[in-house]
Amino acid sequence: MTQFLTNGTPGAKIHVVLAHGAGAAMTSPFLETMAGLLVERGMQVSRFEFDYMAARREGGKRRPPPRAELLVPEYKRAVAELRAQGAAKQKLFIGGKSLGGRVASLVADELFDEGAVAGLVCLGYPFHPPAKPDNLRTAHLEHLRCPALIVQGERDPFGSRSEVESYALSPVIRFVWAGDGDHDLGPRGGRGFTRKGNLALAADAVAEFTAGAG
Repeated sequence: MTQFLTNGTPGAKIHVVLAHGAGAAMTSPFLETMAGLLVERGMQVSRFEFDYMAARREGGKRRPPPRAELLVPEYKRAVAELRAQGAAKQKLFIGGKSLGGRVASLVADELFDEGAVAGLVCLGYPFHPPAKPDNLRTAHLEHLRCPALIVQGERDPFGSRSEVESYALSPVIRFVWAGDGDHDLGPRGGRGFTRKGNLALAADAVAEFTAGAG
């Protein structure tokens, strides 16, 4: 059974599910901050960990994550459990940070077609491994049907703005760019942007997107 960390009121109309990145747990500073910002904007947020990450909390050996495709059943299980716990009465969105968002994107169309979710939210999508721009992870995004929001740092090493804007992606994907942001949306000093401001921008984008989708 999936262990969830849920914030916000069950009476919220919108419920966002967030999975973690490859090397950081669901309690990472990034996800802690984002969950708080989304709750401030009236949403309920549930975080969960894939089994390999949850095992680390129990003293398990630190292993690299499985391939994203192998994590798909775990994400589907988490959605089914949340819906059984009451999220079926809310407008449910799936997504996550980096790897978590990528896995969510792999199940998005299936769950959207079933009416189980209203959309997809990715915070820092890993379009390619750093320094390997030709190793793209975008094939399924070219024909995505599920409404999607990707909030991406302009200089993200997993896919910068100049790179991503050259890709042929589905028109259902909406992009919001964090000014001078890295993979955690953080800017460099002296560039006119702040981490706090970029995270607030991301939360505002999610609030606007989820209110309009579905």
